[in-house]
Amino acid sequence: MRGVARQDILLDPMPIFEYECARCGLVSSHVVMGSSRRRERLGCPQCKSARLRRVMSSFAVVESESSRLASFDPSKPRDDSYYRDSRNVGLWAKKRAKQMGVDLGSKFEATVEKARSGKLIKEMT
Repeated sequence: MRGVARQDILLDPMPIFEYECARCGLVSSHVVMGSSRRRERLGCPQCKSARLRRVMSSFAVVESESSRLASFDPSKPRDDSYYRDSRNVGLWAKKRAKQMGVDLGSKFEATVEKARSGKLIKEMT
């Protein structure tokens, strides 16, 4: 797979892989260059064991505000992780207003953004 060309420079993606140590269980990231035959032997940075197995790297899924709003059900209960995510501030009010056909206006949007960034709390204290 080739990278992205920018101003006559070809940028290759970094070949970073995650490995789990069979001895101590540490999951670590390694830059792997070249083919697997020519690759130097990888080792665990913690216990130095060479018994590593490649694991699936974690990744994030980016979802737009409108997509999150469309799939949000205000009648369902939420767990603690929902309330720790600042992107959810104001989501319930936006969904209910949309269901009722009410436009909350730009002042509401600005207040929600302040609350999401933590600026609203700083202004109140």
